[in-house]
Amino acid sequence: MGKIGKLVAVSCLALSGLLLSGCASGGSEAKDNTIAATVNGRNIMLQEIERNLSKQTGGKPEQLNQLQLASARLQILDSLIQREVLYQRAEREKLLPTETQIDGVIANQKQQSGMTSEDFEKSLQAENLSMERLREEARKDLAITALQEKYSGKINISDREVEDYYNANRQQFVSARGVALAMIVVDPADNSSQGVRDDAKNDTDAKLKIDNVYQQLQGKADFATVARAKSEDPNSVRSGGDIGFATEEDLRRNNFSPELISSFFGSMQIGDYTQPTRLPDGKWYIFKLAERRLQTENLTLDSPGVRQQITQGLTNQRKQILNAALLETALNEAKIVNNLASNMLNNPSNLGLRPAGSSGSPAASPEASPAASPAQQSTSTPAAASSPVQVRPAASPASTK
Repeated sequence: MGKIGKLVAVSCLALSGLLLSGCASGGSEAKDNTIAATVNGRNIMLQEIERNLSKQTGGKPEQLNQLQLASARLQILDSLIQREVLYQRAEREKLLPTETQIDGVIANQKQQSGMTSEDFEKSLQAENLSMERLREEARKDLAITALQEKYSGKINISDREVEDYYNANRQQFVSARGVALAMIVVDPADNSSQGVRDDAKNDTDAKLKIDNVYQQLQGKADFATVARAKSEDPNSVRSGGDIGFATEEDLRRNNFSPELISSFFGSMQIGDYTQPTRLPDGKWYIFKLAERRLQTENLTLDSPGVRQQITQGLTNQRKQILNAALLETALNEAKIVNNLASNMLNNPSNLGLRPAGSSGSPAASPEASPAASPAQQSTSTPAAASSPVQVRPAASPASTK
């Protein structure tokens, strides 16, 4: 089943507590008290931008040229401004979360990471992120989500809208022959700079690690828990291994062997997993069979889940539009002074920038004048790390991107 239209995605900005995880304060690096921008008098510091820049570039911002640095810094600051604008509006509308709700978010992050409390603390330290700052980011996430839901919660999709969409898009509603898979990946390449935990750095280590993972699974360990703790693919870590639905053609295109494909559609039972398998990309995989469809069928409105999927898809479209309108309104109502942008205009020869990683002169002066237009915004975010095995998610008429 296909997508419902194509909308320009507007960043909801209520991202995970680690969205801009470089924006932690503290740590060993020298303090930079330069004010990059203010939102209604509340400061956004240049050090927040620099730490995010380091995060996005894998700790190597010096590899970017001057123009790339300038563009990246402006985009990061745009995101920080948008986030702060929405958070302040949530404050004014008294939508701040309780400490108990924040505790729940932190506990959930720990659980999804698959780490012990001690390892979780170490991972924060490695990212120069304090627990206090992590809680503050969680506070903002929850507040912004509550603000968005206040306005989107009134959306109502009628039966007529659902039926009209189905009748106009019948070709999308097909249950294809295929399988839904989950996976655990071990990569013999050195990925430690990308934040991969328990990283195998060569062929010997990778084979030893994947065999140990297989032994854990044979010992009845939960597949999703092991995937979050051991997989070296960021997407499968976040999803507990789930990589979605794939047709036979998808599998062949992604270099699955005929024998492996045959086992998915034949001898394997739902819930079974494969032995460690090395694909042509050189990485080791263990695949779990989560679902199997042996025939392609046309779906009707009465087929299980179809009405709900269409309703959710139409709702998501309206939420995107409402979130965009909410952000635009909040920006227009805010007093924003973008010192970083102003300093670039005042210093076109070097765009007002110091070299990446330099501790020299500030890139933006607190006294730099005019406010950048609130309409100057970017919805750019760092590209998500893609799975090496490009198995597409289970298609749904409700999916919007």
